[in-house]
Amino acid sequence: MKRRDIIGAAVAMGAATSARAAGLLAQTTRTRMVAHGLMFPEGPIAFADGTLMCVEIGRGTLSRIRKDGTAAIVSQLGGGPNGAAIGPDGACYVVNNGGLDIRQNGGRTTFAIPASYTGGSVQRVDLRTGAFKTLYTHVDGRPLKAPDDIVFDSFGGFWFTDTGKIYPRSTDHGGLYWGQPDGSDVREVVYPLTTPNGVALSPDRKTLYASLSLTRQLVSFQIVGPGQLAQRNGRPDMTLVASLGGNMIFDSMCAEADGTLVVAAVLEGKMLRIAPNGNVIGDIALPDRAVTNGAFGGPDLRTLYVTLSQTGRIAAVPWPAQGMKLLYR
Repeated sequence: MKRRDIIGAAVAMGAATSARAAGLLAQTTRTRMVAHGLMFPEGPIAFADGTLMCVEIGRGTLSRIRKDGTAAIVSQLGGGPNGAAIGPDGACYVVNNGGLDIRQNGGRTTFAIPASYTGGSVQRVDLRTGAFKTLYTHVDGRPLKAPDDIVFDSFGGFWFTDTGKIYPRSTDHGGLYWGQPDGSDVREVVYPLTTPNGVALSPDRKTLYASLSLTRQLVSFQIVGPGQLAQRNGRPDMTLVASLGGNMIFDSMCAEADGTLVVAAVLEGKMLRIAPNGNVIGDIALPDRAVTNGAFGGPDLRTLYVTLSQTGRIAAVPWPAQGMKLLYR
C-alpha cells in the first residue's frame, strides 16, 4: 500500500483560520431543510428539475422528494436500500444491504440484523413504473452481504461497495465490486477490505475512491479498464489517501468539480472536505449525528443535499465550491 499524508484529526481540524470558521458558520446558518419524516434516508440524487430522490433504509423504499418537500414512494424494494445512482439507461440502480433493524433509544441509534435478512443485492428500478428487477445477489457463487454505495464510471458500468454485516462479536470482510447494468457481469475486484462504505470518482473518471468506515481511512485506485484496476504484485494497487483520528465513522461521499472529496462523518455530524492529497480543508457541521451522504444539485451544482439519517431529514447546504457533474442525472 502506498502512503500519502496521514493526518491527525486534531491537527487538521485545528488548522482552520478564523475567517474560514466565520464563513462556515454563515454557511451553516443558511442551511435549510427540504424534506422531513423520512425513515433513515441515504443515497440522495438531485435532478435538474429541482426534485430529489433518496432511499429510505428503514422503510425499504426508493422515494422521490417533490419541490414542496413532500415524499412519494417510487418503488417498494424491501430489505435495506442503501445507495442509489442513475444509470446510462435512465433507470435508478440501488445497492441493498438486505435490511437493518434500526432503533432509536434516547437519541442514540442502534442497528441489528433483522430476522427477515436473506442477503444483499443490486436492484434496477424503472422510474416510470416503479417496477424493479434484482440484478445480482451473488458474485462468483458467494453472497453479497451488505452493499452500501454505488457510482457509474465512463465505461457504462458501476462500482459498488459491500460493507459486510457487523455482528455482536464479529464483522464480515467487505469488498469492492464492479457490475454491468444489464445484469450480464459482476466481479469481485478488491477483497478483503475493512468496512468499505462510500465510493466516488475523480473528475477525469480515472481514480476510484473508497471510504473505510471503522478505520476512518480514504483509499484510492487507478482505473485502467471496465472493472479493472492497476495492479501491483498481483493485487489491486491501493493508495492510502487519508487516515483520520477522532470520534467519527466514515460514511458515503461525493466530489467537487476540482476533485476535492466531500465525506460524511457519522458521530461528528459533519461533511468533511478532503483534498486528493489527503489534507482536510474544511468541514460543515449539521444538526444530526448521523450525517450519511451528500449529492450536488441546483442549476450551478453549488448546493449540497445532505441526508440527516437519524432525524429523517434532507438538508440543502450552500456550498463554497461547485460539485462534480455526474455522468447520468
